[in-house]
Amino acid sequence: MDPDIASSALTEGDCPLSDRELEVLRASRTGASIREIADQVHLAPGTVRNYLSAAMSKLGVSSRHAAAHRAWEEGWI
Repeated sequence: MDPDIASSALTEGDCPLSDRELEVLRASRTGASIREIADQVHLAPGTVRNYLSAAMSKLGVSSRHAAAHRAWEEGWI
């Protein structure tokens, strides 16, 4: 199965995060720096920070690591 299709199927439903927020959180699970995440997802570092901040706010957590962990626990990434 195509990973993008599988990811899309998992993220439908009650996930409050956008596809881009999920993509950035998925990339952050490796412990990569903002710059490394930006390079990986082809975005500017400031844009990555904005997506991470939005995801953290939506999930009510205080760090990108906690946001990525929560998204992983929920099966969104």
